[in-house]
Amino acid sequence: MRGIRVSGVRVSGVGVRAARWVAAAVVPGELVVVCCLAAGVRLPAWAVAASEVLVLAVLLLEARVVRALYAAARAGGAAPREAWRAAVRTVVPVQVRRLVRHELRAAASLGWWVLRRKHGVRDGDLTAGYTGPQTAMMYGMLFVSVIETVVLALLIPWPAVHRVVLVVDLYGILLVLALHAACVARPHVVRTDGSLRIRYGALFDLVVPPEAVASVRVDRRYPEGRLVTVSEDGVLDLIVGSQTTVTLELARPLAFTRPLGARGEARTIRFHADDPRALVSALRGAA
Repeated sequence: MRGIRVSGVRVSGVGVRAARWVAAAVVPGELVVVCCLAAGVRLPAWAVAASEVLVLAVLLLEARVVRALYAAARAGGAAPREAWRAAVRTVVPVQVRRLVRHELRAAASLGWWVLRRKHGVRDGDLTAGYTGPQTAMMYGMLFVSVIETVVLALLIPWPAVHRVVLVVDLYGILLVLALHAACVARPHVVRTDGSLRIRYGALFDLVVPPEAVASVRVDRRYPEGRLVTVSEDGVLDLIVGSQTTVTLELARPLAFTRPLGARGEARTIRFHADDPRALVSALRGAA
């Protein structure tokens, strides 16, 4: 039977796969129950009790699997903290971890945004914003979401459905605000040591060390694709508002992580900055 290797020790993969499948089946149902309760919808007592029993069973199964993985990692010589991290990484899919981490960081960015502070910026660093091409779109999405919430509140005649939809719509409005706040509070950063931190909110974060920079120039392009697009020849496009304004040629291939956890390697990075000339001048000066 094929097993799963954790910190150099191979353990059975049956329990891990079972924990993943059960969590994937039960957690969405529990989220539906929570939304209904938050909206004030009265659910049958047996439905609430059944959902809580299922969640408790899932937690017990997860705890048992994580404990077994932790013990296996400790037997392989891993430190306690590393053993816990390895166990959690094995049980929880990377996509789930990345999404949860993104939502938590985006929510925290609301505080940074309100206080007009920047995350990860030290004395002497130059910040470069990149929200210019998408700000109007973000506020447009926010306006449409608010209008949709009001219209649905007027059109839906069933109180229970109205409350559930209201909770979902308010959560969507909060997510749009959090995404914009994360982009404003987490700008690109040119550090005093010549390194460059390229970011997009809480979804993308890549530090380019100074020795990896071969050349940098202002280069406005209008590529097609998603937020993070990689070509076959190793060109990484970090697209904001359907455009990029800076092209960074690398002296060596640089590994990066996509928003959902997939790994890649780039030889050239093209990204957007609202003031590309200032960023390019600062990066050349630091180099």
